[in-house]
Amino acid sequence: MSDDPEYDIDFRESPEEYEIGRGEQGVFKMQPYKDELLPLWSIKSLEQAEAAAADIYQKFEEYKRANEFPGMDLARKYLQMGWTRSLRYAKYPGGQKYEEDEDGNRVEREPQQWYDDEKFEISQVYREYLDRVTEDETYQRRKREWQNGD
Repeated sequence: MSDDPEYDIDFRESPEEYEIGRGEQGVFKMQPYKDELLPLWSIKSLEQAEAAAADIYQKFEEYKRANEFPGMDLARKYLQMGWTRSLRYAKYPGGQKYEEDEDGNRVEREPQQWYDDEKFEISQVYREYLDRVTEDETYQRRKREWQNGD
């Protein structure tokens, strides 16, 4: 993978170029999966998040049937992003984890449990689907194979 802001790789055509990376790394760069998953993703409301998480999970199942591990892993990352982002909004007003102190230094705010109850509910929806993906036997096997270069 390139360090450029946008990769010049179609990961469906060249899956061997895909690296799992940390956390949600690559969710906005991995084509064509970004274009297929990002429009589905939402944390605006509980209703939209329920539909989004279900749709992303459906794409995960499609990628699994097509044996596209990069797509499976990117779907996992979008579910993870839904969980982590909504949880941040649930804990921090405006989702802002950091603020400036009187000296202009960036400091972490104290989390509020739960500042936004709906965002907390949204986080739980995404977490449920994320758990389904990470516990999926095919996903676990394919991830091990991918990490081992098989």
